[in-house]
Amino acid sequence: MPDALLAEFDSPDAIVRAHEELRARGYTRLRAWTPYPVRALQKRFGEDSGVAWIMLGAGLAGGALGYLIQWLCNTISYPINVGGRPLHSVPAFIPITFESAVLACAVTGFVALVAACGLPRLYHGVFEIDGFERASVDRFWLGIDTSDPRFEPRIASDLVALGALRCTRIGGAR
Repeated sequence: MPDALLAEFDSPDAIVRAHEELRARGYTRLRAWTPYPVRALQKRFGEDSGVAWIMLGAGLAGGALGYLIQWLCNTISYPINVGGRPLHSVPAFIPITFESAVLACAVTGFVALVAACGLPRLYHGVFEIDGFERASVDRFWLGIDTSDPRFEPRIASDLVALGALRCTRIGGAR
């Protein structure tokens, strides 16, 4: 959101009402910054990064790879018959298989979360707005990307009518 119009709200109810109104008007490129999760907004945005599914796939693949390596080493590459025990012993392979799955899941989850969050991002235009730091304390911000097909400059006065304390433009033309 390099060029956007941001509106500051003082309560979660106000930002939810404004978001509903903008969605009803056909706006699609919206973004919210809140000091804590607002469930009503999460449901309305409906964004799912897919990190959990990526982690599940990586965990299953890591476990399968760990099991495969043990099987190859113990039955094909270096078979050692100790006391008549079978070369392919499933219970002996379980701990390493589990640890391989956890390791793959954790590393992939960390990388996927960092990528989904768009990190590392050392600068964003919203940090230039006076008072935006209160988004982590007690203020709620709603942003409309100016590349939204329905965007029009007069929306700022409509947002104030919907309960916004103020509207600020970042990036692009002022």
